[in-house]
Amino acid sequence: GATHTAYVMEHTIDQLARKAGQDPVAYRRALYAKAGASRHLAALDLAVEKAGPTASDGWTRGVAVHESFGSVVAQIAEVRLVDGAPRVGRVVTAIDCGTAVSPDQIAAQMEGGTCYGLSATLYGEVSLTDGVVDQSNFDTYRVLRRGEAPNVEPHIVPSAAPPSGVGEPGTPVIGPAVANA
Repeated sequence: GATHTAYVMEHTIDQLARKAGQDPVAYRRALYAKAGASRHLAALDLAVEKAGPTASDGWTRGVAVHESFGSVVAQIAEVRLVDGAPRVGRVVTAIDCGTAVSPDQIAAQMEGGTCYGLSATLYGEVSLTDGVVDQSNFDTYRVLRRGEAPNVEPHIVPSAAPPSGVGEPGTPVIGPAVANA
């Protein structure tokens, strides 16, 4: 349930921040500080630091943070509309997965998970005709193409905690990060 839970919770947090007239990052920081969620705060802070102070010209930013499989991932997505459709150009990712046993593998998992989640966010639709699924393979099921993939910048939060999951935690956060942008 990580993907739909992350989407609902993170988009709701953004809406609450906006309703309160607060910056979504500052709002999350206050929530995490109050809850003692130091791993969430560390991941968010690293993503914000690596993203820099402002989005590229013509782009807007969205943020999301989610814990799944024992890891906490924060993402900042830079998005703009192209012909009325969202285009994601850059995604800064920070993961607290405990001790980073294989940093290159962690980076690859964050990149792949982000693109997988973005594919579902932008194109994930399965239709039925007379009770039969219309999509039988990737020629009829739309997925993210190479030229549409964003520049994913993975960063690892330093930790001495035991290693945790890296296979799927990059997937749930991209949808709400894009929606929040």
